[in-house]
Amino acid sequence: MHRPTVAVIGAGFSGVLTALHLLADPDGPRVRLVERARAFGRGAAFGTANPDHLLNVRVANMSAFADEPDHFVRWLAGRDGWNAQGAFVSRGCYGDYLQELLRRAVSSGPADRLLLEPDEAVDLSRAAGGWRVQLAMGRAFPADAAVLALGAPPPPPPEGADAQVLASPRYVADPWAGGQVEPSAGHVLLLGAGLTMVDVALGLSDPGRRFTALSRRGLVSRTHGEVPPHEPGPPVRGGPLEVLRDVRRRIGTGDWRGPIDDLRPDVTDLWRSWSLAERQRFLRHLRPWWDVCRHRVGPVVARRIEVMRRSGLLDVRAGRTVRLSLEADHVAVVWRPRGVRTLRRLKADAVVNCAGALGDIARARDPFLAQLVARGVLRPDACRLGADVDEASRPIGADGRISPGLFAVGPLTRGAVWEMTSVPDIRIQAAQVAQAAAQVVARAAAKAAG
Repeated sequence: MHRPTVAVIGAGFSGVLTALHLLADPDGPRVRLVERARAFGRGAAFGTANPDHLLNVRVANMSAFADEPDHFVRWLAGRDGWNAQGAFVSRGCYGDYLQELLRRAVSSGPADRLLLEPDEAVDLSRAAGGWRVQLAMGRAFPADAAVLALGAPPPPPPEGADAQVLASPRYVADPWAGGQVEPSAGHVLLLGAGLTMVDVALGLSDPGRRFTALSRRGLVSRTHGEVPPHEPGPPVRGGPLEVLRDVRRRIGTGDWRGPIDDLRPDVTDLWRSWSLAERQRFLRHLRPWWDVCRHRVGPVVARRIEVMRRSGLLDVRAGRTVRLSLEADHVAVVWRPRGVRTLRRLKADAVVNCAGALGDIARARDPFLAQLVARGVLRPDACRLGADVDEASRPIGADGRISPGLFAVGPLTRGAVWEMTSVPDIRIQAAQVAQAAAQVVARAAAKAAG
């Protein structure tokens, strides 16, 4: 029997969840899941084998399926050899969970229902009412619909870094892409102070090694805590300043975590209600504070980072780089502390870019993403957080039009919703996109059948 096909490009969390939802309907489309990495179902977030890299969300809220909130907990209960550190398990363990879900999908359906394509997508173009996916190995295949689940692009190069530094083994452009720091590196400069910095500092911690973390404001992610029971207030409304005042009022003298978490259901509606100027003010003034309060680390991780800071193994500074140049045996760094004009200098044996994902896809170095932008299939959103998409997660091209049968899921869509980087957010979007893609191919099949 002929089945219409949906191509899902990217097999990290976003892509795998989209594929699983498409496969849930026995009469649904065939799924061709394309992944350039060595393993399906892990992506950058869950590909680490380091037990110190923990999830930043408690296990109780990490189910892959919003309508089965205890799914992950039940999976853990039937698995040996795992342990939780204060209700936070390793990201590698969660990668095992996603891979098992994928294996079950492969084994439980017809042989041609889910096709795994271990290759890199290099182009996506319109063809015969659908799409044509070109792969790096030279093959291509047609699809009736396509879903871009590309994850977050790696960070841009640091300010002032010369070409020699960027090409040197002393510089790690993306800590999740396999870059290594030499074992002899005694002083490591970490550019950024967020969640990636925390993971890298813990992962590279070694006797005799110290770290300097440099970010614009020097803010480190806050810690999860036990939030006392409280009654959530009415939905928050208004511009960024009104929201800030309302949240401060709700916090009062109590724990700030509860009111911050209560914002989760309102974030997308708030973001969409703001004008472009309001969004830009939020990004310019409040985003750093939102990021460290909203995206927190578990208590065990927080304690380890605090020990490193108090013992002098991790020094967090507020400032920005001015120049990075390669010397004979180190990277010479000139940086400006926040709020002052005086330049300072330091020497680093290695530099790791922990600055977070690139938002402006017009500057993307990934060849596939750059190709889609160059041909006008995608365009940056107004705030330069990702691709411009509508409320149904359909990309808007350079001509201002929506391409039929094309969808995006995950961090690429942040410009439309703001919060789209964690499992609780993506799992809902993946289900919605899968349903929309299935409807598109079903209508196309019905029309072809005549």
